[in-house]
Amino acid sequence: MSRTILRVFIAAALVGLGWTAGRAQGSGPDFEIAVKAPGGRTEVECVRGCKLAWVERMDPATITPNRTSFDYSCGAATCESGRIGGWIDR
Repeated sequence: MSRTILRVFIAAALVGLGWTAGRAQGSGPDFEIAVKAPGGRTEVECVRGCKLAWVERMDPATITPNRTSFDYSCGAATCESGRIGGWIDR
């Protein structure tokens, strides 16, 4: 009986360790694009094989990539801030 309990405990510990190791790898962006654009509208587009998400001031592990393009604009002469993360579709 004690061997069975020990085996169950070891199996549960190994599953938990594997889950923790897999979770630690995270799903951060494969690449990140910094946008510095002239005033007005600038389009950032993923042409093929990737998804985009706005990553400025966010934890990359909590972001769900769901777009293939962004319209980025500001009213100033130049737009200095904008960070877009990209994930490669696999």
